[in-house]
Amino acid sequence: MPAPLVILILSLLLGLQPITTDLYLPALPALTASFGAVPAQAQLTLTALLLAFGASQLFWGPLSDRVGRRRVLLIGLAGYTLAAVGSALAGSIEAMVFWRVLQGAFMGAGTVCARAIVRDLYPPQEGARAMSKGLSGLGVAACLSPWIGGLLAEWFGWRATLVALTVMGALTLFVVARHFQETLHERHPEALQPAVLLRTARGIVGNRSFWTYASLCTASFGGLFCILSASSFVFINLLGTSPSFYGVLLLLLSAFYLAGTMLCRRMIVRFGVQRSVMIGGALSLGGGGLMLAFALAGVGTVWSIMVPAFIFMLGHGVHQPCGQSGAIAPFPKAAGAASAITGFLMMVVAFGAAYWVGANLGDSALPMIVGVAFCSAAVAFIAWVPVQRVQLGAAG
Repeated sequence: MPAPLVILILSLLLGLQPITTDLYLPALPALTASFGAVPAQAQLTLTALLLAFGASQLFWGPLSDRVGRRRVLLIGLAGYTLAAVGSALAGSIEAMVFWRVLQGAFMGAGTVCARAIVRDLYPPQEGARAMSKGLSGLGVAACLSPWIGGLLAEWFGWRATLVALTVMGALTLFVVARHFQETLHERHPEALQPAVLLRTARGIVGNRSFWTYASLCTASFGGLFCILSASSFVFINLLGTSPSFYGVLLLLLSAFYLAGTMLCRRMIVRFGVQRSVMIGGALSLGGGGLMLAFALAGVGTVWSIMVPAFIFMLGHGVHQPCGQSGAIAPFPKAAGAASAITGFLMMVVAFGAAYWVGANLGDSALPMIVGVAFCSAAVAFIAWVPVQRVQLGAAG
């Protein structure tokens, strides 16, 4: 496949996750009211999806090492599209949660294969740059999703945001079915055997480089989901913004993430991965620390939250491509399994962060802000200490 096609497919596969989580966020308060639910129940449509998304990758990753990336992608994208239809037609909050869980489970196939495809095609340093290009596409999707979601929710109602996910799933399925060529040339028929699974998993979780880079992208992802899980209630219910303006705020947030991925590519060429991550750590800590400082000073406006969040997202755009590609770099023959464990860790932490923020969210934005600050401090520590002590792609 030509390089532009590879990047397009990576962008579509990686973009499914932010589209699925972000597009309907402006409609979440209306969805909650429509079903007569409480915010904690409505947030299950996000947190349960994340948990299923993370857990499913533990299955999709080894399966893709056994049967190839293409088959797994076709199954996963078809299932995602059907589950999106079910979500759009759901008649109760319980049915909505059920279909969103299925949607998250099938969505895991696309994300885990996208990371594995990068390792199939590129060595570690080039893989980080390729991943940053694919995640730039994710950034574009994340930019447009909340804005489009806000408009759809205001013009056509909250169900229209879920219909849009059906269209996106079908489009991605068409592109993959028509144009994607298998990238795994040496399949591993024993990949799903229990003894092999256990041996592979032990090799991955026992690798210091894996834990270093997986922890980096996981901590940063946790900070992002502290924002995403609570921001619609904070900005719409507490600060009184409209759903469409909230969509614009998330568009701006995603634009800074996109800028971070572009900055990442430039810095990798000039400084290498480790120094780039060090700079990203300063951005993460600066954003989370400034947000907390404003809150403790009693400043509670839209922009006292958003400006620090913009800084945090610049760092997030550095840590995701470096962390995700770095975590799978030591495992060229088990890229699917390494990608699966990385994705599982990211989603478990995202679920935990979102659940904690949702459980403590009342009439104040402070739980969301504390969560972001904690995650940003963790990101900075990992970027400045463990990342500087391990070699990218080290086997041990």
